[in-house]
Amino acid sequence: MRYLPKSPAEREWMLAEIGARTIDDLFEVIPAEYRLNRDLNVPRQQAESEIIHYFREAGQRNATGHASFLGAGAYRHYRPVIIDSLVQRGEFLTSYTPYQAEMTQGTLQAIFEFQTMIAELTGMDVANASMYDGSTGAAEAVMMAVRVTGRHKAVVAKTVHPEYREVMATYAKHQGLPSTLVGYDTKTGRLDMAALEEQVTEETAAVLVQSPNFFGVIEDIPAIAEIAHKKGALLIVSIAEAVSLGVVRPPVEADIVSMEAQSFGVALSYGGPFCGVIAAKEQYLRQMPGRLAGQTVDGAGNRGFVLTLSTREQHIRREKATSNICTNQALVALMATIFLTVYGKEGIRELAEHNVAKAAYAAETLASQPGAELLFRGAPRFHEFVLQTAEEPALWSRRLMDEKIVGGVELGRWYPELGNATLWCATEVITREQIDAAAKVLAAGLVEA
Repeated sequence: MRYLPKSPAEREWMLAEIGARTIDDLFEVIPAEYRLNRDLNVPRQQAESEIIHYFREAGQRNATGHASFLGAGAYRHYRPVIIDSLVQRGEFLTSYTPYQAEMTQGTLQAIFEFQTMIAELTGMDVANASMYDGSTGAAEAVMMAVRVTGRHKAVVAKTVHPEYREVMATYAKHQGLPSTLVGYDTKTGRLDMAALEEQVTEETAAVLVQSPNFFGVIEDIPAIAEIAHKKGALLIVSIAEAVSLGVVRPPVEADIVSMEAQSFGVALSYGGPFCGVIAAKEQYLRQMPGRLAGQTVDGAGNRGFVLTLSTREQHIRREKATSNICTNQALVALMATIFLTVYGKEGIRELAEHNVAKAAYAAETLASQPGAELLFRGAPRFHEFVLQTAEEPALWSRRLMDEKIVGGVELGRWYPELGNATLWCATEVITREQIDAAAKVLAAGLVEA
């Protein structure tokens, strides 16, 4: 949209129309001591060449060429170059809300294909057009379970991503939705099943778990589902790492699946964008938040796509809406759709197997160093693992950075009981040489400690 400045004459005419003599008259309601009567303290305007020079200098201060073992809900995978070539086409890049189906058939079809692929991957009957991210998706799934069951309590696994739990707490604060936290088995890293059985009651609306969980451990979903369903609660499975579905059995026993699809071709870019999604059994369709694209035929019998079952506050009475999330991540969901199309079923499985192999090598190599121990050996993992060291993580982390290596995430702020524990991730973009280099740096400090 172009900026169209108003001339002094036009401003005077506008003021006269509203009965004001000067611009200052518009701000009479603001006490004089709170008005700014000087120019803003900002740098002078810059020429285009100066702006380009500024950003180039700023870009050079960023860390480049580092090997990163970070994960914890944000994963670095290879992105096929075709993704950017397609999503930057004007008809996709400038499309916001596909209200007029006649004008946005391409966007609606892309959403429909995304929904279909997500439903197939998760083993659910239907998926929505996307949510903001995995954290809001998990919270919205719990709210969905409350509407379905008519109950108002939730049981949440401590192995669910801590930031997902924080978002859920924000949602629940004014919803009258108390939640109970269930711990984990210290040997396996899996949910404590005995504690879960004690906490789930006839008042529980939902049991929220994550698999692979925050420690990278794969949960026993069938057993958890049996406990939840026995008391009439719905089981919600949150998936923070979508690539895991290439080898991990989909959680078909769940009632609702909340997933973060960032791994499917969405680059890590200083914290966003992300792409959440909710999938569910068909009987819960009308309680599903967000958009839903459906397939239909027009008067001539041609296939077409429309938004359907829009239980959103823009379309119905606000108190009847399923959510105040009124949009979807259409462009980001398109990236995921292209990614899945390029890889296909066989490619996704091979990619997942590659991740498992990289993480297995990294875990054993790092844990073999003196003073290091691999936690939670008693359960299957995907591509993340927890490493406990004799030396404080902050110390060896600085040494790794000197070698252009970013180590694991410290777990102490969320799980102080684990001591000097860190969460490491090894995806397909990590090389064997980088793993060996990290082990060498780690060993140097552990021997001294």
